Amino acid sequence: MAEPAKLTCQELVELVTEYLEGTLPPAERVRFEAHLLDCDDCPVYLDQMRLTIRVAGALSEDRLPRRARDEMLRLFRDWNRC
Repeated sequence: MAEPAKLTCQELVELVTEYLEGTLPPAERVRFEAHLLDCDDCPVYLDQMRLTIRVAGALSEDRLPRRARDEMLRLFRDWNRC
């Protein structure tokens, strides 16, 4: 049986939401976590995502201006770390 292809940084970025929500299929989760062990940048990206989610979750909608919210969402969509 062939070993599954290694996950790229771009693929990790695309799968990070499913990983954090616990909905990533087991085989993909193994590839995701293997990539984290081999990459210097992606664990930092994952930590930043966790922190951002925690901080954003603590803000009420009236404390986060719509323009700032839209810009933050745009930056996450455009993130291309690796």
